[in-house]
Formats: sequence, C-alpha cells, structure tokens
Amino acid sequence: MTNDRLPPSRLAARMRAIEPFHAMDVLSRARELERQGRSIVHMEVGEPDFPTPRPVLDAAARALAGGSLPYTEGLGLRPLREAIARFYRTRHGLEVSPERVVVTAGGSGALLLAMGVLVEPGEEVLMADPSYPCNRQFVRVMGGEPRCLPVGPETRWQPTAELLERHWTARTAAALVASPANPTGTLIEPAELARIAALTEARGGALVVDEIYHGLTYGLDARTALELPGRVFVVNSFSKYFDMTGWRLGWLVAPPEYVRELEKLQQNLYICPSHLAQRAALAAFEPATLEVLEARRGELRARRDFLLPALRELGFELPLVPEGAFYLYAGCGRLAEDSFAFALEILERAGVALTPGLDFGRHQPERHLRVSYTTSMEQLRVAVERLRGFLAAR
Repeated sequence: MTNDRLPPSRLAARMRAIEPFHAMDVLSRARELERQGRSIVHMEVGEPDFPTPRPVLDAAARALAGGSLPYTEGLGLRPLREAIARFYRTRHGLEVSPERVVVTAGGSGALLLAMGVLVEPGEEVLMADPSYPCNRQFVRVMGGEPRCLPVGPETRWQPTAELLERHWTARTAAALVASPANPTGTLIEPAELARIAALTEARGGALVVDEIYHGLTYGLDARTALELPGRVFVVNSFSKYFDMTGWRLGWLVAPPEYVRELEKLQQNLYICPSHLAQRAALAAFEPATLEVLEARRGELRARRDFLLPALRELGFELPLVPEGAFYLYAGCGRLAEDSFAFALEILERAGVALTPGLDFGRHQPERHLRVSYTTSMEQLRVAVERLRGFLAAR
C-alpha cells in the first residue's frame, strides 16, 4: 500500500514558507453558495472578464488546422520575439532588439526565470508590502529571501529609491517593483523609477520591473523601464491587456548578457512555451486586435470611475485614484477589524466576493480589501447596492 502524502520529514524546507492563496477560501465558498442557488457578484478574480479577441482565436484555429505544433526554440518563436520588439517601437518609440526578448510561460514564468538567474541561496530581493503574493514565492523557490518593505498611500503604495537604499544590504541581489501594481493599481513616477534604477546599478544589483498591467492605464500611457540604463529586466504578459490569461504566455526583456542563461534555464524547466499560444499571440499586435483592446480599456476606466466614488460613499477608504490595472485597494478599517472575516461576512450576507488583504503581505492586511472591477457595469451596480444594504443592516 502506498501513501499519497509524504510525511513532513520528507517535505522540502522551502515549502514551509510558501503560503497558499487565502483568497481561494473566499472563491471556494462563493462557488459553494452558487451551487446552492445563490447569486454571487465576483469581484475577487484577478483576470479580465473579456473573451480572447477574435483575431487571436482565428490565428490559433489556423495553427491547429496545420496539424503540427512541435517544440519551438527555447527563447520562443522568432516571429513572435520580433513582433514584441516592434510593439515597443510602435507603443513606446523605443528600439528593443528581438535578441533580448525571451518568450515565457506567462508572466509568472518570466519572473521565475529572472529570479533563477539573479538570486543566490540566502540572498534578498526587496519588494513592496503589499504586493502580488507569488513574487515572494518566486524568490523563495530559488532559495532566496523576499524582504517586503511596508508602503502606504504617502508613496502611492510604491517603494521609493530612498526606502530601497535604506534597506539595501550586502545580501541584496535585486529589487522587484510593479508598475502598475497588484493589488493597488498604482504606478511609479518615471523620475522615481529612474532613481530606483540608478540605485540598483550603483549597488551592483539588478532591477526587475513587472509591467504585466501595461496597456491597462487610464488617462495616461505608462512608460516602460526599458528606457532606463543598467541591469533592468522587464516582465510583461499576454494575460491582462491582451485578455489571454489561460493561454499562459508572457515575455521577459533582459540585458543581452543574460539571454543565453535564461534560455538554458527555460530549456531545463519546461523546454519552451506553448507553441499554440505563441502562434495565437502573433495576432495580438494586429490593428484589429488592438482596436478591440483599446475599447475594452475604455470600459475598464468607466468601471473604475463608477466604483471608486461609490465605495468611498459607503465608507471605504480610498485616498488615491489608481491609474492602472483593474483593482481598488480599499481600506475597511472604519468598517471592520478583520478584513478576512469581513470578506466572508460580505460574501455570506450580501453575495459579493472580495479579496481580503491577507494575501498581499503583512502591512495592515486586516484593514484592506482588494476589489476587482473585472465584471460588467451592471454587476458592479448590483454589488454596490448589495453592499449598501449589508452595511445599513449591520
């Protein structure tokens, strides 16, 4: 008889520090309530509610009809790497060599590869608290230690060069920042990002910039960190702006001297990204696709502009207007002492699913909820009215 579960003594030590997604508890309960016939407004999900654009689906269908999808090069299909480089030229006016582009298995794959080539066991990577929870785990799985620095509205929920310098030590290998950020939706000002890049270069470290939500900014176009000198690694993805979450495709633009090392690591970890996803993504940059995506960006902005004042009126604290992504990091300290218990209460009594701050770090998570506006305007209106009734009845 075999035991499907390894005894704790056989579990790798790194797993003790890798945490689950607490938001999945909320999602699991929401699904259970739906099976019972309850109506739930989902505002906990961190993915667009729009379908993959038709030109991308058509490109995938043509690839399937061809009947052959073998392994691609470890760095990704050359035409896709060239298309990504052209996108930087047309969107940012920036010349990026296709040789620096590594196509990856999602933005997560890009972040994992970056940590793999940069972080030695025991070294630290500085990042914001709150921030995307998997970033901490990417560092840990490579034997490093994430050092999460508390940030708040006074710095737009973003680390500054001064804060990073204060915490930089001989053990620091890199800084990892996100602009726009999950869960806060805020950007780092270009001048501040330039100071951060100069600091990391002066300290002999690297700067990894998560630009996964580029394209989803409102009232401005975010500038890419590839404009900056030094050891700058930029991560992007087809998931958010391009509405291709389940296709699991992203990219990493790296300094030239790291590309071969990234290729070696990618080949050993998962050989190559999905061939089908890469062929589909070739259509992501077509004018017809971009027209659809820009219209969707306008829809997301309208949702933000409706939801933010509505939540403020209900008593949630939102001192900033986030410029990007599709999240509001709402303070709930005036309404409850424990955001996790509060999220579950809202789910049970109001039928609205929200993400408690517990997933995003240790800096006042009990005082915050992440509210995602990746659902229709009609559903957002329903959610606001349900929350209004719930709060009035407490």
